[in-house]
Amino acid sequence: MHAFILLWWCGLLVTSVVGGNNETDRLALLEFKAKITDDPLQVMSSWNDSIHFCQWRAVTCGHRHQRVIMLNLRSLKLVGSISPHIGNLSFLKTLTLSNNNFHDEIPSEIDRLRRLQNLRLYNNTLSGKIPRNLSHCTNLKHINFGCNLLDGEIPATLGTLSKLQIVSFEINNLTGSIPPFFDNLSSLEVFGALSNNLGGSIPHSFGQLTKLEFFSFGLNRLFGRIPPSIFNLSSLKYFDVGRNQIQGHLPLDIGITLPNIENLSVADNQFTGPIPISISNASNLKSLQFSGNKLRGGVPSLEKLNGLSVFVIGFNKLGNGGANDLSFLCSLTNATYLTILGISVNNFGGELPKCIVNFSTNLKTFVLDNNKISGKIPIGIGNLTNLERLDIWNTALSGNIPFEIGKLHKLQYLALSQNNFFGNMPSSLGNLTLLIKLFLGDNNLQGSIPLSLGKCQNLNLLSLSNNNLSGTISSQISSFSFSPVFVDLSGNKFTGVLPMEIGNLKNLEYFDISKNMLFGKIPTSLGRCVKLEYLPMRSNFFQGVIPSSLESLRGLQVLDLSKNNFSGNIPKFLESFIFLELLNLSYNNFDGEVPTNGVFKNISATVIKGNSKLCGGMPKFELPICKYNKPKKRKLTPSLKLVISILSGLFGVTLHGASKSFIAECEALRNIRHRNLVKVLTACSGVDYQGHDFKALVYEFMTNGNLDEWLHPISRINEVPEEQTNLNFLQRLNIAIDVANALEYLHHCCHSPIVHCDLKPSNVLLDDEMIGHVGDFGLARFLCKATRECFTNQSSSIELKGTVGYAPPVAEYGMGNKVSTFGDVYSYGILLLEMFTRKRPTDNIFKDDLNLHDFVRGALPERVINIVDPIILSEREDMETRTNDSHIQNRIGCPKILECLILIFGIGVFCSMESPRERMNISDVVAQLHLIRDKLLRTRIHRERLQLTGNLFMTQYLLL
Repeated sequence: MHAFILLWWCGLLVTSVVGGNNETDRLALLEFKAKITDDPLQVMSSWNDSIHFCQWRAVTCGHRHQRVIMLNLRSLKLVGSISPHIGNLSFLKTLTLSNNNFHDEIPSEIDRLRRLQNLRLYNNTLSGKIPRNLSHCTNLKHINFGCNLLDGEIPATLGTLSKLQIVSFEINNLTGSIPPFFDNLSSLEVFGALSNNLGGSIPHSFGQLTKLEFFSFGLNRLFGRIPPSIFNLSSLKYFDVGRNQIQGHLPLDIGITLPNIENLSVADNQFTGPIPISISNASNLKSLQFSGNKLRGGVPSLEKLNGLSVFVIGFNKLGNGGANDLSFLCSLTNATYLTILGISVNNFGGELPKCIVNFSTNLKTFVLDNNKISGKIPIGIGNLTNLERLDIWNTALSGNIPFEIGKLHKLQYLALSQNNFFGNMPSSLGNLTLLIKLFLGDNNLQGSIPLSLGKCQNLNLLSLSNNNLSGTISSQISSFSFSPVFVDLSGNKFTGVLPMEIGNLKNLEYFDISKNMLFGKIPTSLGRCVKLEYLPMRSNFFQGVIPSSLESLRGLQVLDLSKNNFSGNIPKFLESFIFLELLNLSYNNFDGEVPTNGVFKNISATVIKGNSKLCGGMPKFELPICKYNKPKKRKLTPSLKLVISILSGLFGVTLHGASKSFIAECEALRNIRHRNLVKVLTACSGVDYQGHDFKALVYEFMTNGNLDEWLHPISRINEVPEEQTNLNFLQRLNIAIDVANALEYLHHCCHSPIVHCDLKPSNVLLDDEMIGHVGDFGLARFLCKATRECFTNQSSSIELKGTVGYAPPVAEYGMGNKVSTFGDVYSYGILLLEMFTRKRPTDNIFKDDLNLHDFVRGALPERVINIVDPIILSEREDMETRTNDSHIQNRIGCPKILECLILIFGIGVFCSMESPRERMNISDVVAQLHLIRDKLLRTRIHRERLQLTGNLFMTQYLLL
């Protein structure tokens, strides 16, 4: 009985302790949870009142007081900010939030965690400064703020945290200098601030930290010299100050004073002098990086460094070109863990020692390029079976490329260019199936490209330029089973034609076949290589015209067709290649007029000399004026104020076939007034020379012709070509709004609604201010207001209302008895698409089931750049730029303009839907287009204000 009472009492006691929660900690944790905005792993789902908070996931409480002592939320994909209430967890010893996506600043309330020992916030997106009051957490031993977005200086107040053992601020944006407070941190073992913007010199106080093992300040802006006392810290295992601006010599006894050093990097600084001989005594070394300095002299023996994995001394001035410069390589044959060996860009001379074939089979990277190394590649090179990269370019090696190189089955990168290799390319190269890059250019290689190379399915870069290679290029390319990005076959003796298979290389960006003996025409399939940026084909025997299929190569930056036998006209589509930096067409047989837009405006980027039949072009080309055979067509002069339109019939049911009411109906039309309708001055009727009746309307003359002439200009035979003028983006948008305004007036504001029935670019006339006016009402119809938005069954003598391509689908108008305002909206949609693509709805590309509507709809929204009129893309003086700046970002193709183009094309697509009920109301079209124009104008005004502000600032700065 007593035992039962005792057990019952103990159970009650346990229940009381566990069940009685600490409200402060619970509320603090709930506040922390409230700041979490995304919890994909449902970590916080257990943080509720169903269980005690000490049993919540990632929460650890102390046994004595049931208070939170550890919060470990490492690598749980949490998103949110750190709640200031974290400071209320007063018993917290460890806070780990590493590998999440916490953002915003580190809350200053964290300084209330006086028991805190470990603070790990590594790999988040925290910003702001390191809290200065963190020094109040006097028990801190471990701080890790690495891989965040912190800025500002390292607070000097951290110097009071005498218990600190580990400090990591790597990969942030910290500035200022390293504070000299570290002499108080006698327990410090690790201090890392790799990849920041820290400047100044390394404080001498580091030399007093006798327990320091890890020191990492690479990738900063440190300068000056390393305090000598640091090299006396025998505890150091890792020392990295690479990629700074530090000067000085390496201590001669460095290998003795740092007996425990494992990783030593002073790469990419300004160290001078020799590599100390004592370095060989540092037998624990695993990584030794001295590259990118100004070190001189020979390299000492490294025979004691058996644990060495990385040895990099490239980009110095080591060696003297002597026969024994590379003898140190043989001392590395005992380094059984050697993985990376780099000695490139030095003055090493002598033959490549045969001992290299005895290197560890763990070797993956071996780079010796840009030295004076001579001799042959040892045959036993095939022993290095794990080699992934071999660089021996720009040296003095000679002989054959050894067949044994095909044993390096893991090789991904092979660079042997700029040497004196001769003979054939070994067929064993086909065994390197993992090969990605192959550089064999600038040698004396002969024969053809081995067909076995086609087995290298991962090859994306092939450079064989400037050799004596021969054979038909057709068979070489046809054997490719890979799709390279870069191919350079220039400066060889390849013959034959370019095969149609060239179009299969869809990833090709650089293709140089210059200086060969190739002939024939450019295959049309080359147009399928749409990623091409560089296409030099100079100094061959190519002939024929430039195929129109090359119009798809919009990304070209360099096109060099010089010194061939090309003929025909220079394609105008080259004007739309906005990325083109060099166009060389010289020394061919091109004839006809030279284009004047795009790259042709820049005579330093366009070379056309050596084509005696060319004419026109920019004046600086100094070409003769183009001459034409047919007589010049007489042009109307602006002084002519009237134009007469002869009509075979006018309007719809009330009008057609009613001769006696013609004048009365014309008077009714003359009373319709709108700024975007062609003004009818009068009407007349009479008898023509054949005795037939005719009727005419007299319109106000429009000095700038019609929209069709501006969208699709036709060169007039025997006319002196005038400077080409095109509609810029804003002008097109203004005209589109003008036409929409006119339709809105006809459909909704007239006494009787009017359907135009023949809206198309040739019926949109432009005055001297480029304002659009809708004209030619020869097919127009009056509607009753009740039928404005519905189909009617009015009879008509005209079966088809409108022009092919612009008229609504046959099912809608084909019978001639279903006229409505929806038909005009359809025509307007087609006109709008035509204005910004410069494609007629009857263009030859629209075959089978493809039409202009589907052409645009299929490109929305991601591929708008592929359908927009190239003239818009190359326009430099439109509303997006008012300067002569040639940078791409200032052109019309900027994201803001593309966004507006997407909206405009969307309106055109909705207006030209097949079903009338799905089309937009013209009033909505007007409203949307006005919003788009307002957005563009605000963008321009904002940019001009910014530019003006910048100019004023610069003026004030210069005055100061």
